[in-house]
Amino acid sequence: MIYSVMGVSGAGKTTVGRALAQALGCDFLEGDSLHPPANVDKMAHGIPLDDADRAPWLAAIRLRLEAAARAGQTLVVACSALKQRYRDQLDHGLDVRWVYLRGDPAMLHERLQERQGHYMKANMLASQLADLEEPSPRSALIVDAALPVPSIVAQVLASH
Repeated sequence: MIYSVMGVSGAGKTTVGRALAQALGCDFLEGDSLHPPANVDKMAHGIPLDDADRAPWLAAIRLRLEAAARAGQTLVVACSALKQRYRDQLDHGLDVRWVYLRGDPAMLHERLQERQGHYMKANMLASQLADLEEPSPRSALIVDAALPVPSIVAQVLASH
């Protein structure tokens, strides 16, 4: 089983993903770790990524999902997956359970302002929100990102 924790920056994908992986006793993949250096550099300089920038990153994540599926492993991945076509590319032919961390823009902005040492700055949130195509409740578990992490993990575990 593959769980993909998605949403814009500041929603808590990494924190929730790590906690979910720990609860499931499986590996966690930080999708951002697979960004090519050019993408990280762009974001660090406040330049939003476009579809062409995201293509190699999504392909790298897809390879990791395929490897986990082939090995019969449970995996939790944190990945923004902002657009439906990204999610379609990532989960095509695989059993992926999407968990969408939906957050109030003001709360997300505040979280990003408080974040230290990350290349994704608060001024980039607007571009992510503009690109975001929210998944439907039929295709993803939609969770309030403001909830405590243990509550979010409990909702995910109870939903499957």
